[in-house]
Amino acid sequence: MATVNDQLPPGEDPALLTEEVHDPRRRDFLNIAAIAFAGAGGVAIVLPLVNQMNPSADVLADSTTEVDLSKIAPGQAIKTSFRKQPLFVRNLTPAEIKAADAVAIGDLRDPQTLEARTKAGKKNWLITMGVCTHLGCIPLGAAEGENRGEFGGYFCPCHGSQYDTAARIRKGPAPRNLEVPPYNFTSDTAVTVG
Repeated sequence: MATVNDQLPPGEDPALLTEEVHDPRRRDFLNIAAIAFAGAGGVAIVLPLVNQMNPSADVLADSTTEVDLSKIAPGQAIKTSFRKQPLFVRNLTPAEIKAADAVAIGDLRDPQTLEARTKAGKKNWLITMGVCTHLGCIPLGAAEGENRGEFGGYFCPCHGSQYDTAARIRKGPAPRNLEVPPYNFTSDTAVTVG
């Protein structure tokens, strides 16, 4: 019977011979355990980093704004705030609606119809952010007696941008119309913005 020493090449020390264990189940288990451990560690590190990007409680409290429309007469506008920015709510008169509809869409820098900027059946209610799209100034025209510009909408005193009755840019450096935020009418006299 041959021994391990008989199978060694000449000059090899039998004490240096080690037997390798080839157990594929053990190796697979170690690989899966190592990957699972690394994955759990990655989640433990990434989860707090992602979670800190969620809005804070004070931001969530400002995430919607309720507006009572019953006190806004036709032709009147109010300023309120939505997400710490000014919000304009305007009750358009039939003449203002007619003026907005008469504008050729091809003549506009940022072409949008009044219908696209208002809700169906509520064409007289124009709700926009009160932030000029040029450099973020607050346009005039929401309060009584303020300059509304030559198009009867809003006028930005910072660099002269002028908006029409549908809050569309008509003149000046502003590249876009005043932004229309997401909103829904909760009743005939109330709207929720956000």
